[in-house]
Amino acid sequence: MTNEWQLPDLEVEIERDESPPADGGFLRLRRLVLKNHYPAGEESRPYTYDVVERDALDAVAIVLITDESPLRVCLRSATRPPLLLRRTARLPLPADDALSLWEVPAGLVEVRERGEAGLRECASRETLEETGLAVPPDAFERLGRPLFLSPGVLAEQVHFLVATVDPARAQKPTEDGSPVEERARVRFVSLREAFEALGAGILRDAKTEVALSRLRARRPVPS
Repeated sequence: MTNEWQLPDLEVEIERDESPPADGGFLRLRRLVLKNHYPAGEESRPYTYDVVERDALDAVAIVLITDESPLRVCLRSATRPPLLLRRTARLPLPADDALSLWEVPAGLVEVRERGEAGLRECASRETLEETGLAVPPDAFERLGRPLFLSPGVLAEQVHFLVATVDPARAQKPTEDGSPVEERARVRFVSLREAFEALGAGILRDAKTEVALSRLRARRPVPS
């Protein structure tokens, strides 16, 4: 790798933790007083930085494809309650009324799911929950390297995994028992249709666009 890609040489020190008391919720706010340390002993002034954390930090994005030509890819509707707050926020453009998004199936990696085997176990479990398809862990393989989606707020990495499935074998999704997953829709669409939906603004989820782009790089859309 050339020097042009060299990142700045620094360390970040936590001087104080001023986080509010944890309330037992799914997410926790960490309010940290930080200081940057640079080469030759230089350092920044202290600064306050808010971070969101959770126990299950990383996630999987699951790309389920069919063994046919043209292949189809699985999309699932996902209720996203934070979108409700856009209706009352001061935004650069008017908000729409969307409270759900079409996405590739996804889920959080539990603390007990460690290593590459753990990621595949997570993908298998989440696939059954969200699509009703029973896919063994060893059917999944990596689709590129993990990515940070919002590192200014959350240290989550998303791991992309792909598996070939038969949609005809799908049963009722087991779901996770939360109203957030109730009445979700699952459909398989061609890669061409998926990219048309991206261009039309119908697909608006970042991890889904990354997953589809990686899939297209591996399996180009026929002309």
